[in-house]
Amino acid sequence: MTTADAEIDRRQRAARRWAPYGLLVVATLLSAATANLIMPTSAQRIAAAALVAAAFVLQLWWSWIDRTSLGPSRSSVAYYVVRWAIGVALTALNGFFAFFAVAGYFDADELIPGRRWRRIALFGCSIPVAGAQTGGIPVDDSTKWIVFAGLLVANNVLLTGVSHFAQQEEERSRARAATIAELRQARDENAALQAQLLVQAREAGIADERRRLAAEIHDTIAQGLTGIIAQLQVVANTSDPAAVQERVGRATDLARHSLGEARRSVQNLAPAGLSYDGLPEAMRKTVDQWAERTGVRAEFTLVGTAQHLHGEVSATLLRITQEALSNVAKHASAARVGVTLSFMDDEVTLDIRDDGKGFAPLILPTRTGTGGFGLDGMRARAERIAGSLTVESEPGSGTALSARVPLVLHG
Repeated sequence: MTTADAEIDRRQRAARRWAPYGLLVVATLLSAATANLIMPTSAQRIAAAALVAAAFVLQLWWSWIDRTSLGPSRSSVAYYVVRWAIGVALTALNGFFAFFAVAGYFDADELIPGRRWRRIALFGCSIPVAGAQTGGIPVDDSTKWIVFAGLLVANNVLLTGVSHFAQQEEERSRARAATIAELRQARDENAALQAQLLVQAREAGIADERRRLAAEIHDTIAQGLTGIIAQLQVVANTSDPAAVQERVGRATDLARHSLGEARRSVQNLAPAGLSYDGLPEAMRKTVDQWAERTGVRAEFTLVGTAQHLHGEVSATLLRITQEALSNVAKHASAARVGVTLSFMDDEVTLDIRDDGKGFAPLILPTRTGTGGFGLDGMRARAERIAGSLTVESEPGSGTALSARVPLVLHG
């Protein structure tokens, strides 16, 4: 239950508790003002005063009992019936006391158990009201009896209609509350699922990175070291200075190449920019540095309010940006590139567009030829964190790449 719902319930309980007091005061004041006209005898006035005192004592007793009441009970039914009887008696003395009798309309649901008994209770409350409308409950006047019966029927038809609409509105409110509760539960479950997917993605990413590094070490560094060993073995077994110099030169070149491959592999482990900056700033620096290095005009745009994303989400988006820009530099021959990072309600989108020569996506190689993963690698990165990647391109019309990932905040 929300704070607003709790406040509404508190006000309704207070109104039900104090309404009989207020109605009794109003009825008593109006009856006192018209006592000379409606209650000319002292016996009527004394009876009215005694009944008002009894009604007040009854209200005090129920206010004390109601503190521990948890719903309809024998005590609540007894209170309702005695209050109704006092209201009928008072209304018979002075029609203005019907204001007190209508208190039964407001709390029948709270005091009377069962829908059928509540209808009977509401019908009973309509009797003194109809009597007040006819100037008193008729005794021997047939015309008044007809008018009284007509008013009694009309009041109950009106009361039934109002109760029906009120019940429908209450049912709609309960349905809305249940829907809101289900949506909140689904949101919480989705948040938990996203967190679980991130954990699984992180584990899968670690395994993929290990396999990738193992393959790169085997294909580059290990093979380079094997070549260096082979060249040095030749040097150890020859005394020809020219051959020695040639073999040492080859070994040096292999060592430099292996060192470069080792540095590249280390840089691919984690985006260094995220160690010092948030994702938008790291992405802006990446785009600016790429533009300065390649001479291609590149612009970065941030849409929405930047938020502190989960580290896996930030790393994935930055890696996709780096790989996409690398592909543009190698293949697109573009003059302009635009990178847009958009924060929305429940997801983050990354759009990278260039005006290069484009390509046919279905026949693009899955690897870039320089150790990168190309489109398949970027798509795999996005899918690891429950995201997606789409590419639109055709020869001569540039390329548009869009990555969409769930907005999962840090912590």
